[in-house]
Amino acid sequence: MWWRAERGGKLWEKTKGDVAKKTFHDLVTSGSAQGVIAFIDGEPVGWCSLGLRSEFPRLERVRAYQRTDTSGIWSINCFFIHKDFRGQGVSRELLKAALQICRKNGAKIVEGYPVTTTRDGKQLAAAFSWTGPLKIFEEQGFKVVQANPTTKPLVRFSFS
Repeated sequence: MWWRAERGGKLWEKTKGDVAKKTFHDLVTSGSAQGVIAFIDGEPVGWCSLGLRSEFPRLERVRAYQRTDTSGIWSINCFFIHKDFRGQGVSRELLKAALQICRKNGAKIVEGYPVTTTRDGKQLAAAFSWTGPLKIFEEQGFKVVQANPTTKPLVRFSFS
């Protein structure tokens, strides 16, 4: 729900938690939100959020992701992997599945907002890596189109 919130700060403080869960549940059941869920042995172990960039107004509030050419662009912007399944390729498979959904829905260009490292070159903790690691996006053919600051690159994939 972070990317779907119109504004940050105090509004997010009122929205997060149970309110965000209910709001997201309502979006999913009404067909207004899309995503992919990863299962291992019938148990959900991760998920990935996707949709038209215009469905995520907060992207325009993050200076590193502001763009003028966003019409029709799709966004893959959030991953969650259960702690017991991190480092096993779940996010990589979720990204592949998310790209397939974007293609099925007619996407020509898909964006991602992966994490790299901290400014001092250290690996980010999993709690701060919820937009996915840069490496999995690069493996799928995403290219960095904007990298300011470098710890928040904007990557794009083109189906054309």
